[in-house]
Amino acid sequence: MYVERLSLTDFRSYAQLDLELGPGATVLVGQNGVGKTNLVEALGMLSTLSSHRVSSDAPLVRFGAERALVRAAFVRGTQRSALELEINPGRANRGRINRGATIRARDLLGIARTVLFAPEDLALVKGDPSARRRFLDELLTVLLPHLAGTRADYDRVLKQRNALLKSARSARFSRRGGGTDARDASGGASVESTLDVWDTHLAQAGARLLAARAALVARLAPHLDAAYAQLTDGSKVARAVYRSSVEGGVPDAEEDADDAGPPPSSVGEPAAAAGSPGLAGLGADEIAERFLAALAAARPRELERGLTLVGPHRDDLELFLGEAPAKGFASHGETWSFALALRLASYYVMLDDSAVPGDEPILILDDVFAELDATRRARLAAIVAKAEQVLVTAAVDADIPPELGGRRIRVSPGAVEDGDAALPEHEDG
Repeated sequence: MYVERLSLTDFRSYAQLDLELGPGATVLVGQNGVGKTNLVEALGMLSTLSSHRVSSDAPLVRFGAERALVRAAFVRGTQRSALELEINPGRANRGRINRGATIRARDLLGIARTVLFAPEDLALVKGDPSARRRFLDELLTVLLPHLAGTRADYDRVLKQRNALLKSARSARFSRRGGGTDARDASGGASVESTLDVWDTHLAQAGARLLAARAALVARLAPHLDAAYAQLTDGSKVARAVYRSSVEGGVPDAEEDADDAGPPPSSVGEPAAAAGSPGLAGLGADEIAERFLAALAAARPRELERGLTLVGPHRDDLELFLGEAPAKGFASHGETWSFALALRLASYYVMLDDSAVPGDEPILILDDVFAELDATRRARLAAIVAKAEQVLVTAAVDADIPPELGGRRIRVSPGAVEDGDAALPEHEDG
């Protein structure tokens, strides 16, 4: 697969832009702040419906505009398709396929497959569990687009359940001065019965998400180690283990901060013992039963604290180099290699999942090479150069390894230039 045309309207710094692209390597060269990352960010939005730089849509819309439009034409084997994403801050985003009727944005998922590498990927190794959960869920919704609806259902039920727990906690403290009897909460037994209903809904949606995550981690595992070996001397084994709160794998104290490393008991343990192998291979129905049991066991603590302590939103993907957790133990270079290996593993999983010839995902590398030493640059360039299309951003030509030849596009505050021909201008930003 490759993108042959990208068009932007009021996206970030671009009032209007039409950019022709093609197979092979294309390098967007320009100083920081001139808008080159905006171009690849827009393409990533069409693929995952999210930005790798910000968590909300408002910064994506050019100042003074009400909405932004991202359009792209893709070639997938012998087929061509045109996708459009309308970004509406504060309202539902909308999409269109081949200039057809307006559809939900999430109906675009799975059509344009991209893998984006960026400096922000260091958070996959060094950051909070939420970054690793997002990594898994974004990949899942590209591979299995219907899971976007499952995740939306889960988030909706979780919000309602947390509101009930918070209300019950507030009522208990106001009436009993901090008593711990759940029946002293607003409505007493009615709170318990209402929680039972929400527990069932949460377990059903959460079990589908958990089953998909566990299966995905199993698919990523061999590719992760192979990719890490490609990027390094191969002296350490890279592993990923899904740690589920449903299985009691995430202590409350760790998740309160949501940024603590693995508990001490994980250090030095084999990966299978450190994670939650009980979920691997289980169906959604059986996971739902375990989920309900875990919710029942956690209910006294949840009523005490006013939030849901069990579920996919509390889980983590633990990363190991050899027998030690990568977080806190890996060097800076090892951390970079691990982050890159995670993205490469997702690329290889997508390749395995390709249903038709020409379905290979597009690789995007946003200011990555400037962060790497010469050895890692050369190794990464040799790997990605084999892809059907590679889009790279860099501040200067010297950041690009010779293995990635091909087209150069110059990005400056006033124009995006290809050779001697200037493309439509964009506003500074």
